[in-house]
Amino acid sequence: MHWLFLLLAVGALILAFSTPHMSLLVLSLLAALVLLLLWIRGWYLQRVGDSQGDAATMVDPAELRRLREAAAARKAVAAASEPIR
Repeated sequence: MHWLFLLLAVGALILAFSTPHMSLLVLSLLAALVLLLLWIRGWYLQRVGDSQGDAATMVDPAELRRLREAAAARKAVAAASEPIR
């Protein structure tokens, strides 16, 4: 949907470059700017906005503690099995 804003912004720029009237030029340049900003906002929300606030991917404190303990145990085993030079 946000790609429609980009197409409309390009259309407004084409209108601005082809019109001989100053008021229509200013109006179409403002419309192109607003439509370009709306396209950027839609693109950002599609890329980044959807991934924020996803509670299903968050790690609860008990799972985090278990992962830390497992990492510490692997580190202790690796340190114990390391040959002495």
